[in-house]
Amino acid sequence: MQKLDIKMNINGADVEVNVDSRTLLIHILREELNITGPHIGCDTTHCGACTVDLDGKSVKACTIFAGQANGTTIKTIEGMANADGTLHALQAAFKDNHGLQCGFCTPGMIVRAYRLLKENPNPTETEIRYGISGNLCRCTGYQNIVKSIQVAATELSQQEAAE
Repeated sequence: MQKLDIKMNINGADVEVNVDSRTLLIHILREELNITGPHIGCDTTHCGACTVDLDGKSVKACTIFAGQANGTTIKTIEGMANADGTLHALQAAFKDNHGLQCGFCTPGMIVRAYRLLKENPNPTETEIRYGISGNLCRCTGYQNIVKSIQVAATELSQQEAAE
C-alpha cells in the first residue's frame, strides 16, 4: 500500500493529508477532513450527490482518487456561504423556493448549479435542466430546483450590476 502526501486548498483553507494511493477524494473529504456536505450516494458517478468544484470544474468526488486532487482548489457546500456568514444566493434560493426536500442531493446540486452559473450566468430553463442532468434528485421532480437556480441567477446578476 503506497501512501501519498496530498496538499489541497478546500473552501479557502490549505490542508495536507497522508493517504493510501487508492483512496477516493470523497472518503478523504468525509472521513479524514470531516467535510460531510458532499454525500456518498452511488459510488458510480450516477447520482452527483458527491459533486464538488475542483479547479473550476464540477467533478464527482466518488470517481476521483485523492492523489488526483493534489495541488487543487476545491469548493464544497461548506464553502458556499458568503464571508459574513449569510447564505450564498443559490443556498437562499433553494431554501426560499423549496428546491430541496430530503436534502440528500442538495449539496451536490447547489455546487453544480454554482459552476453552471459561473459558466452561463443567465441560463434558460432548458440549459439549467441540461446543466444539472448529472445530478439526480429522487424527491422534488426538479421544478423547484430549476426555479431556485433561475432565482439565484437573477439575484447574482443584480448583485454584479450593483458592484
